[in-house]
Amino acid sequence: MAIIKVLIDGQLGEMDESELVKTEGSHENDNEIATWVEYRLPGSDVIVHRSAHVHLKIPLLSDAVAASIG
Repeated sequence: MAIIKVLIDGQLGEMDESELVKTEGSHENDNEIATWVEYRLPGSDVIVHRSAHVHLKIPLLSDAVAASIG
């Protein structure tokens, strides 16, 4: 399995993914797709690692570039 960077009691460290409880989620609307993953210690509600990714469906500069072209 993969090694995950974790923060436990203010201390940075690394743990094997198999030792953690993994939760994944996502959200989608007209503008974006967001996905995230959280890791917790077994039997705990404390999140020791969280990461997220946001994919924009419409580029931020497309309207500005189109307006400048004409």
